[in-house]
Amino acid sequence: MLGARFCRRAATAALLIAGSLVVTPAAPAAAAEPSALVNPFVGTQNFGNTFPGATAPFGMVQVSPDTGGQGGYDYQQNAIHGFSQTHLSGVGCEVAGELPIMPTTGAVTSGDHTAYRSAFSHDDEDAEPGYYRVGLSRYGVNAELTATARTGWQRYTFPATNAANVLFNTGKANQRVFSSEVHVVGDRTVEGRVEAGNFCAGQDRHTVYFSATFDRPFRAHGTWRDTTLTPGGRDAAGAGGNGAWVTFDATGDRDVVVKVGLSYTGVDGARRNLAAETGSSYDFGATRDRLRETWRQHLDAVRVTGGSEQRQTAFYTALYHSLLHPNLAGDVDGRYIGFDRQVHTANGYTPYQNFSLWDTYRPHQQLLQVLYPQVARDVALSVVAIGRDGGWLPRWALVNSETNIMTGDPVTPFLVEAWSKGLLAGYETEAYELMRRNATSTPPASSPFNGRSGVAHYLSRGYIPSGLRVGTDCAHKGGDNDCAHPASATMEYALADAALAVMAGALGRTADAQLFAARGQWYRTLWDTGTRHFRPRTTDGGWLTPYDPVAADRQFHEGGAYQYQWLVPQDPAGLVALMGGRAATQQRLDAFFAYDRLLTDPAGTARSAWITQPYDYYGKPTYNPNNEPDLLAPYMYHWAGAPAKTATVVRAAMTLFTTGPDGMTGNDDLGTMSAWYVFSSLGLYPTTAGGNFFALSSPQFPSAQVRIGGHTNGQGGTLTINAPGATDTVRYIQSVTLGGAPVTRSWLGWDALARGGTLAHTLGGSPSAWGTAADAQPPSGGAANQLQAGQRLTANQRLVSPNGRYTLLMQPDGNLVLYDGPPQQNPIWATGTWNLPADRRPTRADLQPDGNLVLYTDAGQPVWASGSWGANRIAPYLSMQDDGNLVIYHHARSPLWASGTAR
Repeated sequence: MLGARFCRRAATAALLIAGSLVVTPAAPAAAAEPSALVNPFVGTQNFGNTFPGATAPFGMVQVSPDTGGQGGYDYQQNAIHGFSQTHLSGVGCEVAGELPIMPTTGAVTSGDHTAYRSAFSHDDEDAEPGYYRVGLSRYGVNAELTATARTGWQRYTFPATNAANVLFNTGKANQRVFSSEVHVVGDRTVEGRVEAGNFCAGQDRHTVYFSATFDRPFRAHGTWRDTTLTPGGRDAAGAGGNGAWVTFDATGDRDVVVKVGLSYTGVDGARRNLAAETGSSYDFGATRDRLRETWRQHLDAVRVTGGSEQRQTAFYTALYHSLLHPNLAGDVDGRYIGFDRQVHTANGYTPYQNFSLWDTYRPHQQLLQVLYPQVARDVALSVVAIGRDGGWLPRWALVNSETNIMTGDPVTPFLVEAWSKGLLAGYETEAYELMRRNATSTPPASSPFNGRSGVAHYLSRGYIPSGLRVGTDCAHKGGDNDCAHPASATMEYALADAALAVMAGALGRTADAQLFAARGQWYRTLWDTGTRHFRPRTTDGGWLTPYDPVAADRQFHEGGAYQYQWLVPQDPAGLVALMGGRAATQQRLDAFFAYDRLLTDPAGTARSAWITQPYDYYGKPTYNPNNEPDLLAPYMYHWAGAPAKTATVVRAAMTLFTTGPDGMTGNDDLGTMSAWYVFSSLGLYPTTAGGNFFALSSPQFPSAQVRIGGHTNGQGGTLTINAPGATDTVRYIQSVTLGGAPVTRSWLGWDALARGGTLAHTLGGSPSAWGTAADAQPPSGGAANQLQAGQRLTANQRLVSPNGRYTLLMQPDGNLVLYDGPPQQNPIWATGTWNLPADRRPTRADLQPDGNLVLYTDAGQPVWASGSWGANRIAPYLSMQDDGNLVIYHHARSPLWASGTAR
């Protein structure tokens, strides 16, 4: 059993045998404190971009060693140049790393971090949640790190020397530093600020302020500006290299403790945070103990039993990584810096920052909603505050700047998901109006937000065309741009629109609900029946030609047509229909996952047939378990009638999460990939924003207890998940019960789980018929008032207007009839195709891809048609409207035909 700290020697041994661990059953792990099973070094190699240092759950401060690399710490590097106060876990560009502090000995001769860095060994390095330690071999210094929510603590044990130095390098960070200043105050304090930004070459900027105090007076001090050192100096400021050092006599007392308060509102805020959270104490050990207890309580939200120690370590490390972000933005008094660069005071919530929404709307925020709903509410209200203060909603917000990184409109499904759980209570209207604005217009040139930069093209055509010029046809303010990746942006706009439609309907915005539900189906505008793939279109409505779905042409962002073919969470059943039905979709999924090979060699197949390199996004026709577009893909089997196959794919994907430094599948993206692992391990997965249900699959562990966080929305309790005998081979659900009652569907609504209970699984070594019936599949969000191209109505099937007043019914007598009120009572329109001979009687109404609505006999003979066919029809659909009119539209709601029955 691993001890309270994750020892690097034990980690190395585990890494060496990791390959055998995934194929050789191990003895079940004895019960252990979850925090003792966390390995903070997981993901610090091969671009997982995590960090091993000390932080509180969702803390403002992440004090951690810096060796270089996108996350600040690269396991393969062998020198540390400082311990900076801010880090983001799993981000794909250099970021944060402000205020690296470094202990040295001897004369201070340079402010260049490459000149004073120290070698270190992983054999002399330890970490646990809330604590990190390393030996700096160049100086013989033992460095220890811990934290509170808004302060970072460092304890240095020097060799006996009268030249024990602590360097503050304000001009160095893990991203661009625009300017900085540092001030040596008295004989125990160093204060200043760092203005940094340019994340992923963007236009963002933010300023972090600090106040650092020592447990005893320093005997000397100095500053530097670039290459000029000033012994005795107290102030340095401006662009370029700035820093300060202080020197202690460690010939007697060899320990030096420094605690650093941070704030984004000013130095006064940093001082207040330091005083409120630490007082006059410099007791490093007591601070570490308190943070250890905080982490114990947070990680104890989920207790798993059974499985190997390695699997439990992978699980609890994933849970740990899921609880690092977002981060506190406000001071202890609620003051925070807004997106208008002004200081505000949060009332009724705790402000947070750092939102990589393209990642975290699936499924990271859902995990917070289940375990820590108050944090999830505060996070959602913080996002709304960005819209209030800055005028527009963000896509990727770093501190108080929009970076415009990634594409689509992820803030909409993010906020709709929070609303659906009751976590926007009191702010529903404000949030909705901000999302609606985002979905229908573009920020002005004076705004730093890109927003939906392709929305004008999307609204006029039903898709964003290929070939647009970024900066000319679409406004560009740094970061990424939807018009550079038009195919994926179209699909992401559509899923956001569908989510917004759900909220609009619940708020009584009927017209909006219809509008956005229709737009939620615009993913169909890119479906090419010839290639049977999503395919970019050009400005004239034609297909991008030539086109290869495998091509690395970046029409899709961080992926291709193969990876994005499953990104229709709002309407999986509709996607299955486009692909030719359940059997055809299942075959397609099998090929995508190399399913037959998974059955005999899951771990090997995952590493050889799937995309395995973190940034290997393009030109591949297979599953990418490293990135967000494919998070839903394994669960698509539920709509294809084969939920047992989900278990096989998920178990294979889990072998990619190991206990070594390279144990992440790719960038962890502020806990997103880790949250996928946590949910999948529990056999629950949230697939649809605002859908309020979970797809069910087999749990990884024989037993788990999930402490559902209590909240005024009514949730709270303990959910016990039992799966006796669960192993990698005993993974197929035979039956499920909830509270003793059978569950025959492959999903459960949140209402059934929100107050806890017992979810019991019977597993077996072979697939069963559980969850395979057509009525057992999870819900799909296709609009009940619409018939899409390629869909049909058969006998007794109907469309109902959103207001419930009008019904279009395909009657068994062959007549297609529109009723005002309940069927059979007040017909207002009909095709007149009743009372025909049996061989001429229509049995179905098909909306064809050419826009024609046709009634056919069983033999396929047309009997009646709307006559609305034509060339270049883009995703036509039939809509039963609230005004009583039956209308066929294509792309941007251009009418092709109408029944003329508007009331």
